[in-house]
Order: sequence, then structure tokens, then C-alpha cells
Amino acid sequence: MSNLHRPERLHRPQADMSNQSILNAEKAVSPSQVVLEKMSSSVLKCLLSTSSNSCNLFQAEEQEKDQEQQSQFQEQKTSGACRRNRLAMTPKKPRVPSVVRSSAQTNIMPSRSSSGLLKPTQNMGVVGRAVGLNPPAAPKLRRTLIYNLNRAELPTLQKARLTREAENGRKLCIFAALKPSNVQKEKQRFFKSTFSCNPQFEYSSPVPALILERHSVASDRFLTQAVHIMELALKRYGSYERFEQVTGGSLLSKSRIYHNVKKYMETEGCVGEIVVQLSDDLLSRASMTVVNSRHTLNINVSSAREHWLEGILRHEIGTHYLRSLNNCQQPWSSSSGRKKLNLRPLNPTEEGLASIHSVLFRRDPTLWRAAMLYYTVYQASHMSFCQLFQDLGRFVENPSTRWDYCVRAKRGQTDTAQPGCFSKDQVYLDGVLRILRYRDDINFPLLMALGKVSFEDVDRLRVLAQMDNSRIPHFMQDQVKYAEQLTKIMTVNQLTDEELKAII
Repeated sequence: MSNLHRPERLHRPQADMSNQSILNAEKAVSPSQVVLEKMSSSVLKCLLSTSSNSCNLFQAEEQEKDQEQQSQFQEQKTSGACRRNRLAMTPKKPRVPSVVRSSAQTNIMPSRSSSGLLKPTQNMGVVGRAVGLNPPAAPKLRRTLIYNLNRAELPTLQKARLTREAENGRKLCIFAALKPSNVQKEKQRFFKSTFSCNPQFEYSSPVPALILERHSVASDRFLTQAVHIMELALKRYGSYERFEQVTGGSLLSKSRIYHNVKKYMETEGCVGEIVVQLSDDLLSRASMTVVNSRHTLNINVSSAREHWLEGILRHEIGTHYLRSLNNCQQPWSSSSGRKKLNLRPLNPTEEGLASIHSVLFRRDPTLWRAAMLYYTVYQASHMSFCQLFQDLGRFVENPSTRWDYCVRAKRGQTDTAQPGCFSKDQVYLDGVLRILRYRDDINFPLLMALGKVSFEDVDRLRVLAQMDNSRIPHFMQDQVKYAEQLTKIMTVNQLTDEELKAII
């Protein structure tokens, strides 16, 4: 952190937990103990001005291509808007705030309008405090929240969000739209045919052809590295299934998942800020979305293993969520701001950094998943679904696991008998290798604090950044240990600086 200026205040846990696993086997908790509804005023404002989070990273990139239109909308101020602002801010009949305090948790629950959107209000409940923070005195907290919640800009933000949703037809999360609606039916048919019948996928909300076309070209730039990483794992463990069992451990029960998520959120000081949902039909291991203006962490229970779950939480919460919050206070938080500063796309940095954090501090930080996704996409670009399924048998024996990888690579297609891919999944290994290539030059805490930016833009943005209250994950607290782990990732995956400099 030597490169950060003295006045900059970064939000860190008080204890050094950078090299410790925080998911200890303790008393299990129920979902109600995890899904707390705490919102700070800064998070509230961010949610009102943003329609999605890390699950929507792809959508954010697509929206950058429509920056001009959004910029014009944000600058539009009509007399009607002003009139609605005054109406929205007209004091209503006073209500007595209901306040309950506890020593364990803190929840702030903004009221909602009938449309489901958050609106300014002075009626809120407080139940405790966020772990790892020094809570301000209650009177000061109430004054700050009331002031922020009643700022005149909030009705404008609400109008902006409503108009944006109307113009875009209430866009769904891009990944939700890409998931076939008949995936289970086609899976049964595929398995019944002994893997010889190419699935015919259907979509309830098809993605525009222009987007699919834009992500239909696969790269082979890092194909050699991807194959080598997987072959190393097979050489060490004999099979992927053995690798999964040894390095991932046993599957966790739902109560244990909730317990571990709560422990992690306590460590990052974000208890109550995120709703947790468990699912068994996600195409990914986890995702971070925004549902009804609430940050929601979706976890696939079939991939929540005892030694892998903390890496998933570092990926989704410690990277995507915290960078999203930090981004909200920056001059480039809007699409017009990014355009004005000519920022590079947030990927591959965003997913590359998250993928590194997925394996950080693991006993064996093999980059298997990033390598497998890269390889699968490339093969899908010139194979049918059945051909791809058979080809992946080279690395994975389990038919269900192969099916999942094939569906991810073929999503967006209707007739999977045709060659084709959705190339977005190549961004993980691409980002990992680029970051490792320049790891000695990157200021990682600053990269986190600046929000959704590429590591290539960090140096020129630091003088413009708003650093107060930036939040840095606990595992970046000790930069020496963090750097050692990056070197370990290089060593375990047999990557060399000379090799990376030659290809990047």
C-alpha cells in the first residue's frame, strides 16, 4: 500500500487474516441468519443507479457500446422531472422509527414503494452492527442516513432507472437469458440417446443476434497453456474426478454453506448487505446478481465443496462485489464517465482477478476451471455438441460434468449440431495470464479501490480517484503474502515469466 496517498482511507479488517481460512467448522446456521437486510446509504445510491452487478459484467460491457445514448439521458432535466422531484420530497405524515439494537448484527431496511423500488424514507430498523467495523454512535448514524436518503438526487436516480428499463425492455441478466429454458429436458434426451443426439435448445428470452455474433469467435492464443495446465493435473491425480475430490473435499450441506458464507461476510464487514440463494441448476458455480435492488449471491450447491467454497466467496464477494461498491464512488461509475476518460473494457481484468482469487491460498492452486473453460470454448467453435462432449472425455470422465461444460460453451445456440460457441468463457484464463504477466507492476490494492477498471488504466486514474471509504478484501491486507501466492500459482501451473512475456 506504499503507493496510496496518506489521506486515502481504505476499509480493511483490523486483524491480519490474509493467510487464514475463515470457514471453520462451527455451529451451522439457518438461512434467516444469513439473509439480513442491511444497506448503507452509499450502497443504496449505487443500487438505484446500477441495474446489475457481477453477473451482469458482460451486460456492462455491452452497455459501454451504447454510452452516447445513456449519457444524453443522464443529462436530461425537464420541468416535469423537477416537479416529480418536489412531489417525491414532500414530507409525509411523521412516523415513529422502529429501532431495535443488538450487539451481533446491523440491519438497515429502507422502505419500498409499491413498484418494488427503494424510495427515500425516514422509517428504518436497525438491528446490530457489521462485524469488523467500528460502528459510529447511533445518533450520528441516523443523521447521516436521513440526510443521504433525502437528497434531491434520489428521485432523479429512480426516474433514470425506470426510463432505462423501459427503453431496454427491462433487460434480464445476460447470463439468465443465455440459459436454455429446456435444458433439463434436452439433458434427459441426450443421455437417453447415449450421447448421440445433439440438443435443440429453446430460450424464453433470446439474446439479440448481434450480441451472439460479437461473441462467436474463439481464440487459440492461450490454448497451449490451457491444455498443459490440465495435463499437469491429470498427471498428479490420475483423473479430474480424483483432483476434484482431493483438492475440493466433500460437498457441503445447505446449512454449512450458509454458515460459511456468513463467516466470510463477517470477515469482509458486509454482513447483511447480500442476500444468499442456493440453487442446483446454475450453469456456473456461483454468480452475483441484483434482484429487486438487492445484491444477491447465487451458489450452486452441487459445486460447493469444503475446500473450494472460500475461493468462490473470494471470487464473488471479495472481488466482484467490493470492486462494484468501490466503483460507485468514482467519476467513471457511469457509462458517460467511462467514455469521457476513454477507459478500457473492465474485462479481462475483472474476471482474471476474480479467477486468481478463486485459487488463492489453496494447497494446490491449479487453474483447472479457467483452463477447461478456455479449451471447451475453442473446441466448441468448430465442433457439434456431441463431438465436443466426446472430445472433453480426454480430460473429464463424469458425463454430467462434461454436459455442464458443453452447455456453457454452446449457450445461445438453438441447433447445437452446428459448430459454434459463446466465447465469453475464454476471458477467465486470458485475464489470469495477463495479470500474472504484469504482477510485479500492478498495485493490487489500488486496482481494487478504483473499482471496475482495467489494470492498464490504474496509473492514470489514481489522481482522479475518490479513495475515502474504499473497501479492500482481507486477503490483500498482507501484500508480501499475496505476492508469494501469485508466485505459487505460477509454479504449480508451470508458467514462467519468459513464456508469458513471449505470448503477451
